[in-house]
Amino acid sequence: MIPWRSSPAQEEVSVTAMETTSAAATPGVETKPAQLVIRDLHASVEGKEILRGVDLTVTQGETHALMGPNGSGKSTLANVIMGHPKYVVTKGEVLFKGHNILELSADKRARMGIFLAFQYPSAVPGVTVANFLRRAVEAKREGYDPAANNEATGQVSKRKGMPPSEFRKLINEKMKILKVDQSFINRYLNEGFSGGEKKRAEILQMAMLEPSMAILDETDSGLDIDALRVVSEGVNALRGPRMGVLIITHYQRILNYITPDVVHVMHKGRIIKTGGSDFALELEKKGYEWLIGPEAAEEE
Repeated sequence: MIPWRSSPAQEEVSVTAMETTSAAATPGVETKPAQLVIRDLHASVEGKEILRGVDLTVTQGETHALMGPNGSGKSTLANVIMGHPKYVVTKGEVLFKGHNILELSADKRARMGIFLAFQYPSAVPGVTVANFLRRAVEAKREGYDPAANNEATGQVSKRKGMPPSEFRKLINEKMKILKVDQSFINRYLNEGFSGGEKKRAEILQMAMLEPSMAILDETDSGLDIDALRVVSEGVNALRGPRMGVLIITHYQRILNYITPDVVHVMHKGRIIKTGGSDFALELEKKGYEWLIGPEAAEEE
């Protein structure tokens, strides 16, 4: 869902806008892993600069963790990658599959294969989880190729529907992997959901849409230990060579369940240090003060 679109008419559009597409590889043909490459990215909101030169590369099949104190720019980076209109990019580029996506709308970025799981997913009364997912999968199948001729024709493209039997087979398969109860998909999306249920709904979306690159924005926020374990098991069940993952978090605890290949620390809009999976344990023991200084840590 897109939290910056809230009218009923726009909710139908929002089903597709933050979801993802993953082009199937041609049998017998080796494809280069997709990369998300961020170079010298600067961005502001309401005239205040938040990102001050971010450099980051995540390759399909890798799991990266982005950590840092509150206000360091982590969630801003996620929203800029997905094309939130509130944020203004003033310098730099964001490349995905070799194309600069900064001029693309959120839905086009999503159809290229980027997925964002929100920290605070919105409720959509009247729209069941199943209907939401079906429309999202249909939109995913349209895809988007930035290298193709995408000039406006004045005609509305016809969306290819998904046969109910095919959808049921797919969603049952994903729900089995994630250990989700059948009754879950008949409820209205996120309405009356607990924090853990909202996050499980996000992971189910990710499972259905099979992104090339998934960004999890503080998925551990508000979860108790049991819910965190369940959600983490879902993420681990979906990880593999076809999906890159960027986990944004304040704390190391989610990394007890999801082991990253690379850990980055962000502070004041920049990535200031990068290390391996054991770097997160070091941060848990020492905190951020040894990296950013005691005065800066107190400010955070």
